[in-house]
Amino acid sequence: MTRSVVEDVWPLSPLQEGLLFHAAFDDRGPDVYQGQRMLELVGPLDTDRLRRTWEALLARHGALRASFRGRKSGEAVQVIAREAELPWRVMDVSGLAEDEALAETDRLAADERARRFDPAVAPLLRLLLVRLGDARHRLVVTSHHVVMDGWSMAVLFNELPAVYAEGGHTRALPRVTSYREYLAWLNRQDKEAARDAWRAELAGADEPTLVAPADPGRAPVAPESLITYLSEELTAGLAQLARKLGVTVNTVIQGAWALVLARLAGRTDVVFGATAAGRPAELPGVEAMIGLFINTLPVRVRLDGAQPVAEMLTALQRRQAGLMAHQHLGLPEIQRLAGLGSVFDTIIVYENYPRPPEREPAPDTFAIRFLGGEEAAHYPLTLVVAPEGDRMGFKLDHRPDLYDRADARSVVDRLTRVLEQVVADPSAPVGRVDVAGETERSLVVEEWNATRRPVTAGSVPELLARQTRRTPAAVAVTDGERSLSYAELEDSAARLARHLTHVGVRRGDRVAVAMERSADLIVALLAVWRAGAAFVPVDVEYPAERVAFLLQDSAPAAVVCTRLTSGSVPEDAAGGRRVVVDDPETTSVLAGCRADGPGVWVGGGDVAYVMYTSGSSGVPKGVVVPHGAVAGLVGVRVGRWVLVMRC
Repeated sequence: MTRSVVEDVWPLSPLQEGLLFHAAFDDRGPDVYQGQRMLELVGPLDTDRLRRTWEALLARHGALRASFRGRKSGEAVQVIAREAELPWRVMDVSGLAEDEALAETDRLAADERARRFDPAVAPLLRLLLVRLGDARHRLVVTSHHVVMDGWSMAVLFNELPAVYAEGGHTRALPRVTSYREYLAWLNRQDKEAARDAWRAELAGADEPTLVAPADPGRAPVAPESLITYLSEELTAGLAQLARKLGVTVNTVIQGAWALVLARLAGRTDVVFGATAAGRPAELPGVEAMIGLFINTLPVRVRLDGAQPVAEMLTALQRRQAGLMAHQHLGLPEIQRLAGLGSVFDTIIVYENYPRPPEREPAPDTFAIRFLGGEEAAHYPLTLVVAPEGDRMGFKLDHRPDLYDRADARSVVDRLTRVLEQVVADPSAPVGRVDVAGETERSLVVEEWNATRRPVTAGSVPELLARQTRRTPAAVAVTDGERSLSYAELEDSAARLARHLTHVGVRRGDRVAVAMERSADLIVALLAVWRAGAAFVPVDVEYPAERVAFLLQDSAPAAVVCTRLTSGSVPEDAAGGRRVVVDDPETTSVLAGCRADGPGVWVGGGDVAYVMYTSGSSGVPKGVVVPHGAVAGLVGVRVGRWVLVMRC
């Protein structure tokens, strides 16, 4: 683009940077941030005049003439063209039967949305006018979210009738403030104060809040939508509750979503995204400006089961109010500052932008009716809340490859159920709010948990001993190179257990096991149990720092390893007490150990093993699992089948 056709060059807002990243991530798949609105125009319509109206609106708002380019420095900017040709298309389906005409209109609209914009070519806006009859038209407005948000679209639709009434001129409208003024305002904000505020808000959040497995390379897909409406009674109840507590309805929805999210993610300290309008009241004319003002920001809710719901909501409102002055900071920077605990994959969009006023059209013009829109995000779940009217509307956009329609319906039903309980008794403790309904509870508690068969042993060694007495010659474990019968497995484990007691392992101790998958690994684990200890599995492929941490944190009485893995174990681990099971000296000692006699008795409450978490937060945590839990898991199976362990 030559300098003569460039009106201005602007920097990007934080969200614009993010949207362009997603647009460039996969330029062949669907661009989920390409939105669409459909308007019904009823009444006499001058097609040429309507086109001139949109051309005038395009000329009025510089943000609509933006294209996005990269400088040699790597910085992305938006280039505002002096003029941009409006993509305009008219289709006539009036000759078709009514059902066929509407179906063809929907097909044309879908084609428009599927055709991707090139961010480097302005405008990122196109219009399709479909003629259904002499006084019946549909206007399909397709645009990219990077140039304007939902509030801006409402401003545009508010200006449309006034410009049309003036024959396609904007002279009746007040002077507009450029989106550049907002970008300049952003640049004047105290970034360091905002960084400090977000660090403090997210301090201690140690792991992501995810409802789907993390996959940075997951390709974008077109989301599906589930739309539902709350009852008039519940909608009114939410407004009354918000007034009573001195919070916004948005806060009530966010608090309820946190309760649902806690169940979906299996966490009580949850973080999700929410959109902030981003229009600073101190900026003159901001309410009528067009551009991308919204910002996606993390919302953190720490759930305490004993805290009344009302207190949880008022505390959430206080924290959100305290962050309002810092909502200008971009999400990527916040997440860099706060770490993995600020990462989320669900978002709430609360649509509180101004709606076009209801008014009767002039006799010589048309009435506008909003038929609906298509707009989404890249997250697995996006909840769009429409608070207008007697019945609050929910639209749950969901990736069909991660959440099918039944899953999406379950999420919405849970949210509705939580809202009903919150409105009915806001003094109830958070832990008493029932997220699962009767059907789901019956499925989880009764059907999935149909474990009424008694477990007659308190530990796996006891179960294994019984199986050995029943089928001593049957294959118990195989690793592809060799197999051990139940009798051989018991014999080998008993000898190693006796050796472990000789090196100092006692009942209740922990023993680190750092071995590759093999039959010998199973022998080692059973030997640790027979010695009365708990094993701590150590993956030798972990970084040396993580291995050292696990060994220091678990404080094992001994380390069991092989010659291949011994180099990954620090010399001073377990005070130097190391058993290398395939070392010739060790095998000679084991051959001389007695295999008869019972092992050390352990009960269901004794610790079977300590499993460390992934450490995605940077600090792995040891999870203690008792023998009773392990025996309960495998006891029924041992009673029904002969288990063969494959390594």
